[in-house]
Amino acid sequence: MSTRRRDRRNPSGPTPTARRPAASSRSHHPLFSSPLLLLALFALAAIVLPLIMYRGGKTGLPAATSPALSVFQRGLVKPNVAFQEVLAENSLFSENRSRRHFPNPVLAYITPWNSRGYEMAKLFSSRLTHLSPVWYELKSEGKRLVLEGRHNADREWISKIRTNGNSLVLPRVVLEAFPVDLLLKKKWWSKAIDIIIKECQDMGYDGIVLESWSRWAAYGILHDPDMRNMGLDFIKELGEALHSMSSVESDNHPLELIYVIPAPRSQKLDEYDFGPRDLRQLCDAVDGFSLMTYDFSGPQSPGPNAPLSWIRSSLSLLLGDTNSGAHSHAHKILLGLNFYGNDFLVSEGSGGGAITGTDYISLLEKHRPVIRWDNTSAEHFFIYSHNNARRAVFYPSLLSLSIRLDEARVWGAGLSIWEIGQGLDYFFDLL
Repeated sequence: MSTRRRDRRNPSGPTPTARRPAASSRSHHPLFSSPLLLLALFALAAIVLPLIMYRGGKTGLPAATSPALSVFQRGLVKPNVAFQEVLAENSLFSENRSRRHFPNPVLAYITPWNSRGYEMAKLFSSRLTHLSPVWYELKSEGKRLVLEGRHNADREWISKIRTNGNSLVLPRVVLEAFPVDLLLKKKWWSKAIDIIIKECQDMGYDGIVLESWSRWAAYGILHDPDMRNMGLDFIKELGEALHSMSSVESDNHPLELIYVIPAPRSQKLDEYDFGPRDLRQLCDAVDGFSLMTYDFSGPQSPGPNAPLSWIRSSLSLLLGDTNSGAHSHAHKILLGLNFYGNDFLVSEGSGGGAITGTDYISLLEKHRPVIRWDNTSAEHFFIYSHNNARRAVFYPSLLSLSIRLDEARVWGAGLSIWEIGQGLDYFFDLL
């Protein structure tokens, strides 16, 4: 099996410079005392230093000259943004990475096909309470259950995370097993829980992030009240089993269960939607709910990634008003934030798809667009032309993310970020 590709960087820094002449041999030259030379040197520095800082931004690595000021102090969180400003500032972040600006839990997803996420997790671990590497799938093979994905697990990275801070490591497990077999056969039910518990113990995890609801919806079992209740009971039993065990790596903290839930697609809950009743049934057994408030638009219907009105509607449908019983569970909601964007074809037909921060920077460099702010969705976007076709790019900005963090604060909710390797470095100043 192929080894996961990682960025290779020179840890030793630049090579030693060649021997220089003694300082005294040139300090007496009349040219070095000339005022004109001093002016020339200042002018050269004014040109070269910004270029060096900008080139550092293209690597995705922290620049050696990272400013002490945050994006708020530098006045970058605003609706009127020029592409030149994004290019110049996106790799620069506050030197004080230990101070958190967002007080509630923050879950960050990391994917094995994007090594940058692993680096960002190490660099900003003090601002991320939970890390979820996307490693596992629980599948049914004939008459047995198989947990696939340990080959993705990176023990060295986990060790560095433990050393850097207090982030909990909860890998994602997607429940791919055929739900009728899993939920109707009590033996399989128990076996699945045992497999997950054993993997947590063997690998020293702090719990798991479980994803199954979207799969169950696709299989059509959520329309059946009995099957739906069996699914909820399975999640409850898994949560209780995890809570009965302790993490040896995190001061004997009980193992945690975070459950992934899709956001409602309309103003009214459908049968397959995860709703307030489901939330109340699971709340005692689940430590957090990763709410997928992203991917609102697609190639067939281009538009913003996560309109603010849709986010508010999703929270209201799930939690009700401030007087409802479900609203008291808002602290367990981890509001989804996308650190990726989309590049859509809008002139004719349909097409396009997701882009990362690196893609976004490349588009800004190539097309030098006018970035616009849409008040309705509370997102930035720009239009450009390529091969005689018009395209629209929607990608997160400091202001769009800041507004969504404020929304989470109002509800008392946490955050879940998909995924941190796809964002720009200065996004982390907001957390």
